[in-house]
Amino acid sequence: MPLEIHPVTLHQKDMEERYSRNRLYVSKEEQETIKGVRILLAGAGMNSIIAECALRFGFECMTIIDGDKVDESCLDHQNFTKSDVGKYKAETLAKRLLKINPNANITFHNIFLDTDNSEEMIEGHDIAINTLDYDSDMPFVFDEICSKKNISVLHPYNFGWAGLLTIVKPGGYLLTEITPDYRDFELSMAKFVMRHFEFWNVQIDWLKDSIRKYSREKGSMPIPQLSIGSWLAASHCVNAMFNLVTKRHVRTFPKFYMSTILENPPMKVD
Repeated sequence: MPLEIHPVTLHQKDMEERYSRNRLYVSKEEQETIKGVRILLAGAGMNSIIAECALRFGFECMTIIDGDKVDESCLDHQNFTKSDVGKYKAETLAKRLLKINPNANITFHNIFLDTDNSEEMIEGHDIAINTLDYDSDMPFVFDEICSKKNISVLHPYNFGWAGLLTIVKPGGYLLTEITPDYRDFELSMAKFVMRHFEFWNVQIDWLKDSIRKYSREKGSMPIPQLSIGSWLAASHCVNAMFNLVTKRHVRTFPKFYMSTILENPPMKVD
């Protein structure tokens, strides 16, 4: 006679073991706390990688909002597959996350955030991650609404060989301090970061060179990105959310976090 295992037993065992390797780094109390933190993913591009990293860490409550669809150019730096091309990013990401953890509370909206729906969509969340495209001032509007609702906003950036994160806290400085012009804001952010390092006499030649080359490109070319930058930024985001929830210190804008895998100057091999 085959052994019969009750489904509840499987569920309980799964929940006990899922985060067992987080031990030493995350306490049982902290692990339980982060499960219920309500995260709003504004945009499902880079957020597709951040969401999976966060879910595997233990954040189980997410809302994904994006009206865009997956195209071929997403596959080099976002968390989608060839079979996802042509499908809504938000819905596709939600399905992927639920395959990883069917018990997670994942909701999605295949819509673009705008001035008419943002207030309603933002309501009820604890942390927001803003990866909205700078084809309008919507990323700035989003931050302003979150600040009014006492929600911290994470801003990750993919700098190719590096990942950057800056955090806008309620009542703090907004990104419009860099420039109120949303056009080419990613480039403005890169220049802001470069000026910071130059002030402290830190040379990052590859970033300076990338800024120079992108500034010279003609037409409406998309921002160049590497998968490396997305994963580095995702790691910073998950760590920052954990620190926010557990009342640890985080750097807030105009301060930032940046990690790169490149040495400067590059090491020469004989």
